[in-house]
Amino acid sequence: MGEYPEGTSSTSLHGSPNASQLNDDFKLGTFSIDEYRPIKVVVIGAGFSGIIAGIRFPQRVPNLDLTIYDQNAGIGGTWYTNKYPGLACDIPSHCYQLTFESKTDWSSFYAPGAEIRSYLQSIVDKYKLMRYIKLRHRLVHARYDEPTGKWHLRIRRLMVQTNGAGSEAEVYEEFEDTADVLFTGVGSLSRWGWPDIAGLRDFKGELFHTADFDVGNKTWQEATEDWQNKRVGVVGVGSSAIQIVPALQPRVAKIVNFVRGKTWISTPFASAKLAELLKRDPDAQNYVFTDEDKAAFRDPEFYKHFRHELEADLNSVHQSTLKDSGMQSNARAAFHAHMVKKLAKKPWIADLLIPQFGVACRRLTSGPGYLEALCEDNVDFVATHIKHITSTGIELVDGTHQDFDVIICATGYDYSFHFDFPLIGRGGVSIQEKWTPHPSTYLAVCTDGFPNCFMSLGPNSGVGSGSLLVLIERQIDYAIEATKKLQRERLKSIEVKQEAVKDFDAYLEHYFPKTVYSEKCRSWYKMGKEQGRVVALWPGSCLHAVRAIQYPRWEDYNYEYADGVRNRMHWLGDGQTYDEKTMQGDRAWYLSDEEVDIPPGKASSSYTKPN
Repeated sequence: MGEYPEGTSSTSLHGSPNASQLNDDFKLGTFSIDEYRPIKVVVIGAGFSGIIAGIRFPQRVPNLDLTIYDQNAGIGGTWYTNKYPGLACDIPSHCYQLTFESKTDWSSFYAPGAEIRSYLQSIVDKYKLMRYIKLRHRLVHARYDEPTGKWHLRIRRLMVQTNGAGSEAEVYEEFEDTADVLFTGVGSLSRWGWPDIAGLRDFKGELFHTADFDVGNKTWQEATEDWQNKRVGVVGVGSSAIQIVPALQPRVAKIVNFVRGKTWISTPFASAKLAELLKRDPDAQNYVFTDEDKAAFRDPEFYKHFRHELEADLNSVHQSTLKDSGMQSNARAAFHAHMVKKLAKKPWIADLLIPQFGVACRRLTSGPGYLEALCEDNVDFVATHIKHITSTGIELVDGTHQDFDVIICATGYDYSFHFDFPLIGRGGVSIQEKWTPHPSTYLAVCTDGFPNCFMSLGPNSGVGSGSLLVLIERQIDYAIEATKKLQRERLKSIEVKQEAVKDFDAYLEHYFPKTVYSEKCRSWYKMGKEQGRVVALWPGSCLHAVRAIQYPRWEDYNYEYADGVRNRMHWLGDGQTYDEKTMQGDRAWYLSDEEVDIPPGKASSSYTKPN
């Protein structure tokens, strides 16, 4: 009987030559097993994802060439570009920081945007990340080259030049770059556009979008100092509008909030836990930490306990996202009572604002001060739809018209996950084509047809509850493990199997119908639609996501060997380690403190002579 079943060729079983051919062709590598080949990684974006990548990739990947490109003039991603009035984190500050970089002196329970960006800048400075980061560098085209297994990138660099008269001019130049691994961390809050409202450009007053509230080098407070006599129209009822209205209410003559849909406003997240830990008022909207609080936080043990309990509390509400669960019913009752109470001065607003769909169908926010601001005399709440914008203001479908000095469009972003640059994979297929009519990924970290390419904050990366940042950290850990495998085994490419993507797709389709996310409500979770596929959220809790990508399933991937290599054991090299070959370094590294794993119990690293 032969080596293969009858009628089977020597190459058809595994796509590789038979044993004799392997032996004839095989040549030992001239490298040591841990003499890792140089590997070049390019990261797109210098927000939270890019900053974490800038720390972890050099820490864990040897012989690394790393570049982080960002189109903005500063680091921070969405926390750099967004400067609108009232910008703040909408989860507790102590739950919006890296696991390994604690900040003990947050000013308030919900930190303002400038403070978050300052936190990010401090991390960049601490780890000296500007050596990797290139600002004002925009990726305009990316193409995977199948023969070489590399990504070919075209980068547009913005340079500001000063002419002889002292005026500045923007000059662009483009150059080519390549990468063995491409990692995208651009997120879903980077591609904004003006709303589709007739006459928008006819308006002669000041027109802003929350994502482009351009005030130069001023703070939003400085930029709105002369708005005391102005009438301001705010379009939208998402998280940014909910922050803008209370921020501007005491600073302007009049605010009119134009609201198309309905939304839940929650009680402050984890406020009861905060009150328990700090012995403070549980009804505080946005508690400002006192000097006494900050002094207590400087005690490492107290702070560790405080942060752990707060984050554990945040990670304890996933069941509220399940239809007909007890936690969902309790949340609806509590938030309904909260909203009715806060809107007691103008009870008719509650009828227009409180939805019939479940809590968290749309992104949930506590919106400190929003409901109270709606009840102020200089604030109007308008649920009648906008017909068009005129040169002086806004006309509604009922024919009424109001004049405004300022209109702010708090109307969100492009949530299709279609990058604003061509990303071309195998066979010339773009990610835009691949992700039409909706995105498809493998565990929200990669997709088939795009080898050596990983992402954070891509489709189905969001969390309905819990800490988003810990998930970002783990997505980067995953990309690093894939990069190390690519480097360690001297592979040309690593690419998730199409069937693995389809299987995750099936999981998504069967999971979300049991959640409130599938109910009828207009949400960016569903690409801005009322009904349809949920593309923004992980199918489960945040903790579930962290566990799911903790250990890569390498069997879900296809691999290509480097050109000219036909034996999968080529990576074993010349039979020795680098320290042996060079007779340098540690040749008993397995006894180092980092390597020795001492079991719990009566264990000791010292030798005891037996009786």
